Amino acid sequence: MDIIDQLTEGDINQSNSRIKWYKTIRNREALDALKRDEDSFIHQSLSTPCLQVIEKCEGIYIFDITGKRYMDFHGNNVHQIGYSNPFVVEKVKKQLDILPFSPRRYTNIPSIELAEKLTSLLPEGLSRVLFAPGGTSAIGIALKLARVVTGKHKVISLWDSFHGASMDAIAVGGEEQFKTDLGPLFPGVNHIDPPMNYRNTNSNYDDIHYANQLEIEIEQSAGEIGAFIIETIRNTDVQIPSKAYWKRVREICTKHKVLLILDEIPIAFGRTGKMFAFEHYGIEPDIICLGKGLGAGIIPIAAIIAREEYNVAAHISLGHYTHEKSPLGAVAALGMLEFIETTNLLQKVREDEVFVRDQLHLLELKHKWIGDIRGIGLLWAIELVKDRNSKEKAIFEAEKVMYYCLDLGLSFKVSQGNVLQLCPPLIITRSQLMDAFKILDNALYSLNLTTA
Repeated sequence: MDIIDQLTEGDINQSNSRIKWYKTIRNREALDALKRDEDSFIHQSLSTPCLQVIEKCEGIYIFDITGKRYMDFHGNNVHQIGYSNPFVVEKVKKQLDILPFSPRRYTNIPSIELAEKLTSLLPEGLSRVLFAPGGTSAIGIALKLARVVTGKHKVISLWDSFHGASMDAIAVGGEEQFKTDLGPLFPGVNHIDPPMNYRNTNSNYDDIHYANQLEIEIEQSAGEIGAFIIETIRNTDVQIPSKAYWKRVREICTKHKVLLILDEIPIAFGRTGKMFAFEHYGIEPDIICLGKGLGAGIIPIAAIIAREEYNVAAHISLGHYTHEKSPLGAVAALGMLEFIETTNLLQKVREDEVFVRDQLHLLELKHKWIGDIRGIGLLWAIELVKDRNSKEKAIFEAEKVMYYCLDLGLSFKVSQGNVLQLCPPLIITRSQLMDAFKILDNALYSLNLTTA
């Protein structure tokens, strides 16, 4: 498969740049471990072969087996409060000595407290919770609940979207990377265009026509659509819809009695400067899916929260997962939320947003390769182009930048082939941010030398 055909939500792991990266690894222990990994696991796109062997993590850093340290601006979106956060780790250690697992037919106090805490943070009426072992499972629960509530099985989602890797999640998602060779997926999914925003700072930007596509699709389906599932802000390449878009979407869903399911699995808990991204838009979801950072990067846990009136599925098992009410996951999540609140982390992120925007626009003035900069809170995208007028994607250049930065200790992922997605832990300091921007500056400057 050509590299152009592999453009997806993550960087490519079978490319010439990746091959060159491996040639720089001299440590025998690392090479042996990478070979053992490749010989042991089923190979899959986006993770085989692996980049390196990680030995430990702390704060904003991951450390490989050779002792090399990387600022992690990727983190699979689990590292909002940093890796191995001591405040949360201590709470999890204490819970391990008391109740590490709760059989499914029973409940436990940490899980109840987490359910109560999450609903207290959300608008009144979003009061019913189910937990799951991961975000993909939460998406599945939300889709099942929507069918029960509406009596309709058809769903609308966005082209090229990502909601998880299970069969139901990839059916509603739009990325071909996850669908190739799998044959028929479950029926009843209609896709519409995502609200794409090349220049987020352009005051003339109008994305209402993307919202209007939703109503057209609903009306053409003759009342068969039960739900619209969408990320509030698209995480992979940081597409940020306007307030007008979201106001219109909410109006359409309410008018046609279509449930609005918001996937905030990667971006909730402060990433955008708010606890939840939808708070920026003055709207409310009917169901929200949460995960990733919910477990503080320690214990996998996810959740859906739905409106009180949707508590109508007692006759079926929506989740029924073995780790449905994990006391360890609940304690980690409660600790994460307490840390955010007690350290005033949301305010810090809002202040960091201004600083990051200024620094990245200085880079834009210096480097012709930067075609666009988009961001909110501590979620940012730098889009690299061959030419700012044509906006042709600078795909191979983006890979060169990524590996240049990795070599200097800065890790992030490339999305859509040419978008550098920067997603640092929320605890990052200004000094650490500046260190990262200096590395990026050098990497972009190096393109002028290597492409001259």
